[in-house]
Amino acid sequence: MIKILRYGEVPNSKIFSRADIKTGVEDTVAAIIADVRENGDAALFRYAEKFDRAKLSKLEVTEEEIQEAVSEVGPEFLEVLKKSAANIRRFHSMQVRKGFRMEENGIVIGQKITPVDRAGLYVPGGKAPLASTVLMDAIPALIAGVPEVIMITAPQSSGKINSAVLAAAHVAGVTRIFKVGGAQAIAALAYGTGSIPKVDKIVGPGGALVAEAKRQVFGTVSIDMIAGPSEILCVADGASDPKHIAADMLSQAEHDENASAVMVTDSMEFAEAVQAEIERQLKLLVREDIARASIDDNGKIIVADSIDAAIDIANEIAPEHLELCVDDPFEYLDRIKHAGSIFLGRNCPEALGDYYAGPNHTLPTNGSAKFSSPLSVDDFIKKTQFTYYTRDALAAAAKDIAMFAEKEGLTGHARSALIRTEDIE
Repeated sequence: MIKILRYGEVPNSKIFSRADIKTGVEDTVAAIIADVRENGDAALFRYAEKFDRAKLSKLEVTEEEIQEAVSEVGPEFLEVLKKSAANIRRFHSMQVRKGFRMEENGIVIGQKITPVDRAGLYVPGGKAPLASTVLMDAIPALIAGVPEVIMITAPQSSGKINSAVLAAAHVAGVTRIFKVGGAQAIAALAYGTGSIPKVDKIVGPGGALVAEAKRQVFGTVSIDMIAGPSEILCVADGASDPKHIAADMLSQAEHDENASAVMVTDSMEFAEAVQAEIERQLKLLVREDIARASIDDNGKIIVADSIDAAIDIANEIAPEHLELCVDDPFEYLDRIKHAGSIFLGRNCPEALGDYYAGPNHTLPTNGSAKFSSPLSVDDFIKKTQFTYYTRDALAAAAKDIAMFAEKEGLTGHARSALIRTEDIE
């Protein structure tokens, strides 16, 4: 049963069960990466048979397989995918940056925006194949102008990819799809193999092996983030419906046993009502065992003195998902400094953000919302600066540049500016 605690009975740093940086799989992952770098496709076929129990004849998904998946999901779900994709495109299109250029007195300075050449999307294919992740990761990359978006996901034992995942890739416009999962998939994207091209950026969530692999290849390629287990913080006053809050907390608890679902409220009576409702609703879940382990081990209900105090708690722990279940959530919006994504009001379940509303669901976890942002179009672009000076413009600045350089003991720097203006009085 979920625990009810008075604020102060548990330190803020312990409210969420945060993942340890050390996963214990470092050596295993390093060996897999080395194997893929050395043996390429042969290693990937081996790992597919070993970990996925799939004996593959090819790694790349064919157009025929994609069309079969589209047919299998049916027109109704395909229409849902299209609606969700349209919402995601509308939101992320507002994030598009433009370069700039400034000119004055013989000086031109500016910045240009360029997409990465190739992006790699890792899509989980294990306990819960995430078709929604395909849309959330592919669409911002395509809006950014990335020419090639490569998706990679683990096959089922039949050698097929989950139909909903393939249908989502079709709707999003993914360029190519490969049947590889786990750390070996990250290695393939980072270094390339005979079949799979090397990418410049890898995004997408995964388990401990995937997270560690992303950590180890970072620097060879860019990554979005090291995502920990999912987490939700519901700030709810006593006028909220306990059925709704319990359902929202369980929506995160069912992700996996390490997920954290926490509520902060100003009412002990409401806390007890939510506790009872969680127990009732747990029995209704298909993934009851997973959700129960998450709730029993990591779930908490914190009773604070006020909603104002609850906002302070939220800022301190910087949750991945923050639900603000009060009458006027916009009253508190500007006070919330640290959260991955905020869900405002009593009619905004976190699942709305997972699938449909438009804001991204790839979010900073483990308190990293204090310094990190949700996945966005910015993750798939590079900003490049440029500078132009005429000879006269350089002459006007050369002595200042030289003085600055000489203060740092870098006389070569100083000379490179002065030598161009020696014959100018």
